[in-house]
Amino acid sequence: MGMHRLALLSFRFPKVIIFIWAAVLLFMGTYALKLDAVVQDHGLYPQGGSYAQVQQVLAADFNIPNAPVLLLFEKENGISKSRFLRFIEQALLRVEGLEGLKELVSPLEQRGMLEENHAYALLSFSYPAYRMNAVLKQLEGRLPTYSGISIKITGKSVIQADVNEASHKDLAKAELVGIPLAFLVLWFVFRRIATALLPIAIGVTGVPIAMGLLYGMGTKLALSNFVLNVIPMVGLALSIDFAIMLVSRFRSELQGNAVPVEALTVTMKTAGRAVFVSAASVLLGLLSFIWIPLPMFSSIALSAMTVVAVSLLLAFSLLPALFAVSLPALYKVNRSKRKSIQIGFWERVARFVMKRPAVTGLFAGGLLMLCLLPLSSMKVSIPDETSLPQSYDSRLAAEAYAAIFEQPSHSRVWVVVEGNAMFLKQSDWTEAFALTERFQRDPEVLKVNSVFSELKLSPEQLSTIVQRPLQKWKYEAELQPFLSGNLLLMQVVLADEPSSDAAMKWVREWEQRAPSLPLDFTLGGEAKYQQEVNDLVFGSLGNVLLFLLLSNFIVLFFAFRSVLIAVKTILLNLLSIGASFGILSWIFTNGRWGMEPSSIAIMIPVFIFGLVFGISMDYGVFLFSRIREEYDRTGSNEQAVRKGLASVSSIITAAAAIMIAVTAPFAFGEVVGVKQLGIGIAAAIFIDATIVRMVLVPSLMMLLGKWNWWAPRWLK
Repeated sequence: MGMHRLALLSFRFPKVIIFIWAAVLLFMGTYALKLDAVVQDHGLYPQGGSYAQVQQVLAADFNIPNAPVLLLFEKENGISKSRFLRFIEQALLRVEGLEGLKELVSPLEQRGMLEENHAYALLSFSYPAYRMNAVLKQLEGRLPTYSGISIKITGKSVIQADVNEASHKDLAKAELVGIPLAFLVLWFVFRRIATALLPIAIGVTGVPIAMGLLYGMGTKLALSNFVLNVIPMVGLALSIDFAIMLVSRFRSELQGNAVPVEALTVTMKTAGRAVFVSAASVLLGLLSFIWIPLPMFSSIALSAMTVVAVSLLLAFSLLPALFAVSLPALYKVNRSKRKSIQIGFWERVARFVMKRPAVTGLFAGGLLMLCLLPLSSMKVSIPDETSLPQSYDSRLAAEAYAAIFEQPSHSRVWVVVEGNAMFLKQSDWTEAFALTERFQRDPEVLKVNSVFSELKLSPEQLSTIVQRPLQKWKYEAELQPFLSGNLLLMQVVLADEPSSDAAMKWVREWEQRAPSLPLDFTLGGEAKYQQEVNDLVFGSLGNVLLFLLLSNFIVLFFAFRSVLIAVKTILLNLLSIGASFGILSWIFTNGRWGMEPSSIAIMIPVFIFGLVFGISMDYGVFLFSRIREEYDRTGSNEQAVRKGLASVSSIITAAAAIMIAVTAPFAFGEVVGVKQLGIGIAAAIFIDATIVRMVLVPSLMMLLGKWNWWAPRWLK
């Protein structure tokens, strides 16, 4: 009722409302441009886990920088080694004094950092990784050039900076294509430019305002940089989606020669109610993200919920005001032919499906089951340098470094062992040696790099050395990489890559064994990071699904006063989303349609699920609202389904086409995760608006008959 009154108030005082929103847009728009200045990294970092603890210990106690910038030097065969070394020295001298530089680890001073034609240096900065753009530009400007020798810059902060830059380009290209396509769809539906511009106006107003609000939130809270892509995509799609449903119903009511205020009242009681229920479903879908304790998901949930709230408010205030000032254009519609042709077409489709519900239902269900088959081969992983195209230097350097100085198919796990007696007693050394032996006997372990293997000394000899000051001073350089106070560092090399199930299982099981062993130890490294993120995401999915399904069932149950419609809507949504996951896996696992073969970024299925579940609920609510209207009016299930489907199918199709127009262009971007998000949402919306809404829904409604409308007596 509050929204209804707001719509009527906006309709009566349109100029005031338009002026207020214009002022808000102007004010918030200035802050929207600054949003990328407050977003942080991707937000896939577990807080307080073993990985973070070990990273802090490595940086503070063992001089191993956290997320350093890496300079990869490469020479051609014709360049002498001495010339190569002088060039490295010259380059590192230029780097010294760079703003924020805390530490520089040189290949001229550290073993293992120089291999034939390649070398690398590590730079540690005082700035967080997501605030390195200016420093990286300065660094690039200081590096010397020499014919036959190249320097490439990489590292997590460099890769993230490149991902952010590529994401901005992807967003600009997608908007350049998506908005005009959305306008063309709207013009095709409404056949009047002024009418087609109404939903576009709501969309381009809502996104900057939401981004301006998020800037304010970003000054207080940690926001993932992923919001820069998700928010415009979701904001445009939802704003236009809500608006097109209201515009369509309002024009339909005006065609009945109703008084404009009465037409708006009916619109808000019908389509407005459907939009409100849809928004509630989307909000609940996004709210379910809070069960995943990673900053990325909480910030995306907060950001997208802000967009939904702004879109809803615009739909019930600015849009009615625009109705009032564009009434002449809304009245001038060709009532006759085109609309009757459209309704006739969709009514014939409904009749065809409803005459043979079992056959059409089985056919549609079979198609969706076929789409589910590739799910068995779908693999998810945490995004890395492969998110970027192969043309980016940061990716090329990261892959070259891994191939030359690391073993890409293996995992290096840091083990920080805590002594009971500061390693001043032989018992600590004996137990630490026994731990290395236990690691070495594990079939998954290739080797253990430790003080015992490097110095070739026994626990007894090491105990004697650390207890005698002169001996300890003599071995200080050899001991420093392994021993710091009460902490002993070792590295376990596993036979599988960090993202593999075997590597994650290994760190998980050894962490569980730690309390039963004589010395406490903590595990870190990439495999541990992958394991913690995977466990947090997949371990939380049960709560996410339970909250999402239960909350949406309650909303739908009370909206339609039907148990079966609520259950059916939720199950069909799950089926269409699952089918889109299958399509996503089919495209990216084997690199079809020109895509580079890759795993699915771990956050993409969660985002698609949360966003599409709510968005597709939009179409379900709109469709079932019209069917319910007809059923309440006639009491005939068959007539309600046929008339309801015929009256809204063209609008659902148009809304889906707009959603696809806004999201599908992201498939042509540079960042793999953005491509996957665009394709996944577009595929899910296409399946939902065609196979599900146009075929499965009417066939199931026909098969279930009056059971569709069963509800407990107390609700009736």
